[in-house]
Amino acid sequence: MNNTLSRAGFLERRFSEGAIALNYVVGPERGPALVLIPAQMGTWESYERVLLPLAEHFQVFAVDVRGHGKSSWATGDYSWSSVGGDLARFLAGVVGRPAIVSGNSSGGVLALWLAAQSPDRVAGVVLEDAPVFSTEWPRFRDRDRFVYQGLVHLVEAIGDVHNRDLADYLRGQILPMNQGRRIRRMPDWFVDLLSWAIKRRLAAHPGEPVDIAWLPGSARLMFKSLSQFDPDFARAFVDGRFYGDFDHAEALRKVRCPILVLHADWFRHPDFGLVGALDADDVARIVSLHADTRVERISANHVIHHFKPKAFVRALVDFASHPG
Repeated sequence: MNNTLSRAGFLERRFSEGAIALNYVVGPERGPALVLIPAQMGTWESYERVLLPLAEHFQVFAVDVRGHGKSSWATGDYSWSSVGGDLARFLAGVVGRPAIVSGNSSGGVLALWLAAQSPDRVAGVVLEDAPVFSTEWPRFRDRDRFVYQGLVHLVEAIGDVHNRDLADYLRGQILPMNQGRRIRRMPDWFVDLLSWAIKRRLAAHPGEPVDIAWLPGSARLMFKSLSQFDPDFARAFVDGRFYGDFDHAEALRKVRCPILVLHADWFRHPDFGLVGALDADDVARIVSLHADTRVERISANHVIHHFKPKAFVRALVDFASHPG
């Protein structure tokens, strides 16, 4: 944790109940509890740009879920219910009072799971570009396949933790841009340079996270997080183990607290399907199933809190002040 957060009163701690230990940071108690759940492959560090401004209004908890960061790996045991169960115990054992739970991407689906399964622990839900409905099986694999194919690539490229080159995560990756009118590919020369830098880092700092200082901030954080990520978490999405019987519509009907949907950029592409987390129809369906839902469209990358931190903080503060 950086010195700025430490001086502001943030602490990095671990919560252990049973076989799984969760790493998290917590700020000073200055308001209602706010729990932040990162996206798949992300850690609490993705929230560094918003922790200080949020701490002016909330007691902030940012947690690494199992298989991420400094939390325990549970290879072979990743599902909405197992990861959600960890977080339910975290709410009970650490937070100790009803909290607003904000999750990005799959973290948002976990926030929905928590609100449905532990309603007394959740005072509000923020779905930060969360793939509600679009990550249900088999739609995720068969219809909205762009993100699914990204996870397939991850498993194939770096799924063997004992024999891999993390730079290969970028090799062959494609990213549709400008509503699909342009396709971006990472050049091989850059992947080769990154591979060299990662190998040097691992040789000099064995057993530590990969931290390449010359990379741009978001890419630097991505590879640091990726080096601490259990690829079986992604594999469970690919082979179907993750989903279980979790029905998103049923969960929305069970939720008793207000919901805020933060919807980032998205588009549909004839070759890739949905490029984004959820489309306008998915958002409309959320609203139809849960009347106490507010929607805010934010033109931003999928990780809104990183790329549009001021908009994210403003939305959460407003939601906490006027939840209904």
